[in-house]
Amino acid sequence: MSEKDDDPAGRRESAAAYTPPEDLAQRAFDVGPVSTVVVDQTKTITFANERAAATLDIARETLVTDACDLADWNIYHDDGTPIPIAEHPVASVFETGTPEYGFEHWIELPGGSERWLSSNSSPVLDEAGEVEYVVVSFEDVTALKRREERLTSDHVRLVEFRTDQSAVPPSLRVDSGETRIEVDSVVSLPEETTVQYMGTSDLPASDFVTAVEEVPHYLDARLLSSIDGYSRIEAQAESGTVSQVFPSLGGRARAVIVASNEVRFLGELPGDVDPRLAADGIRAFHPEVELVSEELVYSPHLLYDIVTDALTDRQLAVLDTAYFGGYFETPRTSTGDELADRFGVTRQTFNQHLRKAQRTVLRHLFEKSGANAR
Repeated sequence: MSEKDDDPAGRRESAAAYTPPEDLAQRAFDVGPVSTVVVDQTKTITFANERAAATLDIARETLVTDACDLADWNIYHDDGTPIPIAEHPVASVFETGTPEYGFEHWIELPGGSERWLSSNSSPVLDEAGEVEYVVVSFEDVTALKRREERLTSDHVRLVEFRTDQSAVPPSLRVDSGETRIEVDSVVSLPEETTVQYMGTSDLPASDFVTAVEEVPHYLDARLLSSIDGYSRIEAQAESGTVSQVFPSLGGRARAVIVASNEVRFLGELPGDVDPRLAADGIRAFHPEVELVSEELVYSPHLLYDIVTDALTDRQLAVLDTAYFGGYFETPRTSTGDELADRFGVTRQTFNQHLRKAQRTVLRHLFEKSGANAR
């Protein structure tokens, strides 16, 4: 036996030198640089450090009271869909005993502001191996989220939302397959109405008109053309439609797809626009809608963007209506009188707006577009 092994007093002194004070864990927790809370089995916050209270903008004493139940927190996915407590990582850790890392969500604070948090949740087991507490450490990454949005300003965000088929007109409901309706343009008109241009090859022309007229938002619909099985219509609607949500945010609606058990809305938004805003707008019509996909696509500053900036709102609306309404086609599918009537103006006034818009487009095409694009 060595001389060291024969010195139990020395071993006790050595162990004591490396044993932290009893209150060190509590003190370290209190001043920790990472926001941390401890949640018990009732989903109530039992302990919280100062950093957590500061991040959540809640007094620490309030944070650890019975009144501060996780079930009462307003937390959301990136698309604005509420996250029920049953889907929160804390609930999962209590159920499985497995840590959950990298969970990101929006949270609405008591003062009304929002923050984007990234959290990690780990279990604390009792002597029987059951989860007694869950420790949640989180960071406020709102600034990073905002910076990411700014970096995407030169991109287009392609988004797809899904909801059930309950609000679909009977004539559009399908037992199998899909019906795809392309949305060419949504033009704002006076008196808070819109005119929308849509097309499909999945319905006979008469069925297409009937289906659109069955939608409560639409005031009327007329067939513009039906060529090689593809039908195009013009429909006047109240401004409140799903398709109008996208242009109201600076984007555009792309298509509506009706399947046997769901409806999907496809559109695009400017890259720096929060898709939750579109989700909120669509929920006015379909409360259960959810964002199912999004993709950022680089979108350089093209002639369309330059011309859009140069035209007045009325000039752009008139040009859109003339183009998608078939005014420039041969033979014309819409007359000047018909389009002027949509705007509630005389044919002469409509023609003046249209000529000014055409001149602006041609001027930028032949004179200014290259300089502006550079």
